Amino acid sequence: MKEKQTATAIASLAAAYDASMDFPTIVGTLIAAGFEGYSVDYRRKVCAYYLPDGDSIELSLLPDEETVAPEFLGETVKTAIHEAQSGAPGYTYKGFCRKVKAAGCAGYIVSFSGRRVVYFGRTAETHVEHFPNL
Repeated sequence: MKEKQTATAIASLAAAYDASMDFPTIVGTLIAAGFEGYSVDYRRKVCAYYLPDGDSIELSLLPDEETVAPEFLGETVKTAIHEAQSGAPGYTYKGFCRKVKAAGCAGYIVSFSGRRVVYFGRTAETHVEHFPNL
């Protein structure tokens, strides 16, 4: 992995937390840097960014005390996603993470080429969200 790609992954994660870039901008930045997707694992508290050649970088999520609830509540996850997409008043990525973990979301996988995000629970229940028109 090139140093610039590493820096882009680090900056993208920071931008999600500090709201200096929205999701479409983060996606565009990562694609331009050559990434094909990323994954977030709330149980391990890590985010991994993937290149097409199999190389990846793993970064730590910000520390928090929330745990992933045992039951996956897909409709609650979907509501949190739509709040994020609409730029609902008071939206923050940290708040989004808190909401989806409380709804049993153990993590998610973002595919740029597939233009979708797959959210999953502890028992492998899923919710698939297709990218809005970015």
